Formats: sequence, C-alpha cells, structure tokens
Amino acid sequence: MSEYFAVQTQANSDRLRRRTLIVALVLALWMLIIGTRLFYLQTSQHGWLSAHARAQHQGAVSTNPSRGLILDRAGRELVRSVDCDSFFAVPSQIADPHQTATRLAPVLEADSEALATRLAEAKRTDRKFVWIARKLDQERAEKVQALELHGIYAHKESKRFYPNGRLAAHVLGFVDTDELGLAGVEQFHNAPLAGKAGRLFIEEDGRRRSYESFETQPRPGQTVVLTIDRTIQFRTEQALATAVANTRARTGTAIVLDPRSGEVLALAGVPAFDPNEAGNSSAAARTNEALQNIYEPGSTFKIVAYAAAIEEKLIQPEDRIDCQMGAIDVAGRIVRDHHPYGMLSMTEALAKSSNVAAIKLASRVGRERMYDYITRFGFGVRTGIELPGETPGLLRPVARWQPSSIASIAIGQEIGATPLQVAAAFGALANDGVRVAPHLVREVRHADGRVLRRTTPSEQRVTSVRTARALRGMLESVTVEGTAKRAQLSGYRAAGKTGTAQKIDPRTKAYSKTKYVASFVGFAPVENPSVVIIVVINEPTGAYYGGEVAAPVFREIAESVLPYLNVAPNAGMPDAGADVASDARTPARTGSATAAAQQVERANNDREMFLPRHVQRTMQGGASEVVYAVASGRTILMPNLFGQSVRDAARVCAQLGLQIEARGEGRASRQRPAAGREIEVGQIVRVNFAKSD
Repeated sequence: MSEYFAVQTQANSDRLRRRTLIVALVLALWMLIIGTRLFYLQTSQHGWLSAHARAQHQGAVSTNPSRGLILDRAGRELVRSVDCDSFFAVPSQIADPHQTATRLAPVLEADSEALATRLAEAKRTDRKFVWIARKLDQERAEKVQALELHGIYAHKESKRFYPNGRLAAHVLGFVDTDELGLAGVEQFHNAPLAGKAGRLFIEEDGRRRSYESFETQPRPGQTVVLTIDRTIQFRTEQALATAVANTRARTGTAIVLDPRSGEVLALAGVPAFDPNEAGNSSAAARTNEALQNIYEPGSTFKIVAYAAAIEEKLIQPEDRIDCQMGAIDVAGRIVRDHHPYGMLSMTEALAKSSNVAAIKLASRVGRERMYDYITRFGFGVRTGIELPGETPGLLRPVARWQPSSIASIAIGQEIGATPLQVAAAFGALANDGVRVAPHLVREVRHADGRVLRRTTPSEQRVTSVRTARALRGMLESVTVEGTAKRAQLSGYRAAGKTGTAQKIDPRTKAYSKTKYVASFVGFAPVENPSVVIIVVINEPTGAYYGGEVAAPVFREIAESVLPYLNVAPNAGMPDAGADVASDARTPARTGSATAAAQQVERANNDREMFLPRHVQRTMQGGASEVVYAVASGRTILMPNLFGQSVRDAARVCAQLGLQIEARGEGRASRQRPAAGREIEVGQIVRVNFAKSD
C-alpha cells in the first residue's frame, strides 16, 4: 500500500513539474514574442509611432516664408511682401460654433451658415486647426481681434504687394493666397522666390485643451533683380496705352531691348491688369502677347531675305532690281505691291517695302538656305526668356512648303512669330550680326544681399559685320524716304521696318479685308544702336498701316528713352527738343498735342520764364504743338507745373524727358526745381499735389 502511495506521489510530482515546465515555456515564449515585437516597434516603427503619438496631442500647419523681393535693374522695388494678419480656429475650444460664426461673418463678409457648418464639422472630426480668414487688411483684422472670441487666434503671414499697380504686370505676374507663383517671373522663379516654409505647432492635453504653441521659422526667399528699368517701362506703357486707345485697337505690345546685352528694358502689353487684384481681371488681360501669341510679321520679316542675299554675296545695296510694275507670278499665284514700281535699287526696294523685290531675293537664295537663315535669326524656336508660356512660333520644315511658300515666307506670311522673336532678330542686325538671347533676369541674390548667380546669355553669329552694317544703312532709308517717315527721331538717326499684316478670318479661313496687325521695329542710333524697339498694334480701327499706326509710337518711346539712357545725339542732327518732327504725321496724337499746347499756354500766362525759344508746328486738324528747345547744350528750363493735374504734369515731363515723382492727389501745388531753373534731360522732378477745398 505504501508503495502504491509512493508511486502516486511520484506521478503527481512529475505531472506538476511538466505543467510548471509548460507554463514556464509558454511564459518564456510569450515574453520572447512580446520582446521581439517591442524590439521591432522600437527599431522599425519608431518614427511612425512617434509621429502618431505627436499627432494625438499636437496640431501643425505650414507657415509661408517671406517671399523674395523683385527689383528693377536700378534696385528699385517692383514687388515685395508685407505682413498681415490671418485667423485660425482651434475647434475643440469653441463651445458654440453657430454663435462664433454669427459674430465673425459680418466682419469677414462671409456666409454665417457656411462658416458655422465648417466649424462644427471641424469640431466633430477632432481637427486641431482650421483657417478662418487669410491675409486680411488691417481694418478688418482689428475688427476680428476686437471680438475677443474664444478659440480664434491671429497669425502673422506675408502678403504679396505690387506697389506700382499695373506697371510691368505681364512681366511680374502674380501669386495665389498661399503665394504660389501663377504667372510671370513669380511663376518662372517661384522656387528661389518662395524660400522654405516654416511650421506652426499647437500642443493639446488629454482633454483636447491647447496649452502651448511654437513655430519653426521659415527661410526667406531670394531676391530676383530684373533687367527691366522702371522708368523706361512706365514711359513705354504710357505711349502704348495712348496709341491703343486712340486707334481703338484690340491689343498692343511694345518691347525695348538692349541689342548688345540682350537685356529687356521694357515689355508692355495692353490691356493690362493689377497683380494686386489679379482675380478680378480677365484671362485676355493677363495674356502676355509679347511671347504667348503669334502673328504673321509681314514686311518686318523681309530683313531675312535681304540679309541672306547680301551674306551670300548675291546682291549689293546699290544693285538694281526690276519690281515688274508691282506684280509677280509665283507658282500660279499673283503677288502684288501696294504701288507699282519699276527699276529700283535694293535700298529703295526695301524702303518702299516692295513685295516683288523680296520674293525675287528669296528665290535667288533658295528654299533650304532661306530656311537656314530664318532659324539663324531665331524664328521657329523659343527665345528662352525667363517667363512661362512662351511659344516657339510657327515655322514649317522645307519638306512641307508649298510651291508658292517661298514667296509667302519672303514677305512674312505662312510664318508665325512673337514680337519678342522679331525684336531679337533686329537686335542681331543692331549688334553687328550677333544675336544675343533676350533675357529678363540680371541676377539672383540671397536674402542678405549676396549675389548667387548672374545671367550670361547665349550668343550666336547670324550674319557678318559687313552684312549687318549694310542692312542698317538700308533700313535707315525706310525712315528717311520710305514707309516709316513717322519714325524719324529728333536728334538721332533711326532705322527700322514697317509691317502691315492681314489677319486670318476664322470664318472664311482666308485673309481678312478689315482686320490687320500694324507693326514697326527699329533701332537707334544707326551707327551704334543702344535700343531696339518693337511696337505691334493688333486690329487698329481706321488707319492700319504700320508706318501710320506703330511708327509714331516707336518715335515717342525712343525720344523718351534715348536721353534717359544718356545716349548722345548724332552730330548734325536736329537736337532733341529743338526740332521734334511734327505729329501731323500721326492723327493718333492730335489730342495729346492739343493738351500739351494748352498746358504750355497756361504756364506762359503764369510766368514769362519758360524757355528762351520754341518751335511751333501746325498739325493735322488745325492743332498746334509747342516743342521745347534747349537752354544750353542738353539742358532745358523747368516749366511751371502749378495747377496742373497729375496726368497733365506727367505728360509735360515725359515730353521733356524728365522723370516725375508725384506726391499726393489733385492739382500741382509745389515743385522742385522751381519754374525757370536750368535742368538736364532725364533729371528727377518732384511735384506735390493737393486737392482744392
């Protein structure tokens, strides 16, 4: 019996040990699994778990850095960012979303119900942060703060500001609410301008109550310095806007280019828009026609055929050509001149814009070589300017030319170009045959002022120096005795070419008999050009020839820009201001000339110390224009601007080549320098304006 109990006891003991061992093994295995899992979580999932834990008690939102400045070539601000208040809500702290929304909505000019719904939804879904209003003006921001609403907080942000309004709008572009560039330089250089965003963090406890917030500071954007000159841009826009208004044209484009450096000094388009309120403008107003739209360049394109023929030694400027009394048959198609001509020299044929002569020259050059010169001048490819949306134009390969295409292309048809491409092509002739790529950005600087990079434009030889200079002389004849007499400058020798192109009627698919593109592109001074200027007027009403519509605008811009750039007048030419060519040559300026005459008459009545002499010419329609004369050398006497409006004073100063700094509104009350003082062309004039009681 005792043995039986002993055996049972031993069996029970063995079972207990086995059970203990099993439990121990299970515990050991469990601990191994847990340890392995912990090790895995700590090593492989640490980042995700930490982020998840932070997300449970921390809200975060990106904060915009201070966007970089955009400056003109002289360092003057064109765009900057200003501080303003934005407001956000912490939904968990808002006891009654409907009441909060009801008080906020009138100040924010928002829909109360929509705002209440947004706040309630954010609270229901445990959102940590929700924007209420972004970048408010100071007045509305103060009203929101005065409400002292629980759970509504202010946050400083920067807002893009364009101090000059519409000035250079197509160049600068604009941004959205988050300061993302949507057009112009703002879009093309968005990355360096934007900088690096910061982060705003809001800490919450277990009951979703905020107890702390902190911010990692953003890194400010870089500064972009443009080739644009603010003063030249302003004068170009003024002249273009006046021309478009007077001709009742659909749109207009003007570009001022330095042919030696490729720098764009001005790029203007009408209609324009205010980048501060870009959302209120139309898509058409925001379109940059200087590089986004193409047109048939017409007779301005004839320089390609002439340049190719001279470069290939097929002609000389003094050679004569039979213009066949203004008609030529090309592959069964009759092309005519606007006037029948017989034998002309090459220079005369270009001056009179003979289609027959251009077609004959292109035929001598041949299709393949003609195509080669077209591409050399930069047509059919993008210029590479630092703006978005540039089109390469339209140039079909030779294999797709029709039998009559050589004739059409020679006179600027069957080819699409942008005003910028045409300006750059003329820039090659102005720069002794070397085409410098046009560009808008001079340099990019760090926020502390250090220069990070400078633009080095590409260069390509298009023609020899001999050919370029020969063509410059031929193009001068266009302004002296040809189709562009209204482009003659006072004091400077100018050269250029007119263009009058029929537009395609979208309904008939044929050339319209009522819609034209009038253009003129030229440069001055002829012997050493400082500027190339192109003016394109789209669908003018009434007069539509380039020599009548666009050439006078070239003249107005050039006579303002050249003295400003301190370009010395040509010896033996009438001095700028002493013998300005009469505007009887352009009806478009009759109204402005009449106003200018009235301004001078008022000033002379006030004080007999204007200028020692003046030239008065009778204009078309019986109006007269008073032309100011120099006092000595390149100086003039300061006119009396007292009592004039801002616009009238600016117009008088522009005619004299002066820069005006206007302060205030109303009528001129004070000016420096005083009336009658001797001043230099290009000098700054400060005028205070005040409203009469």
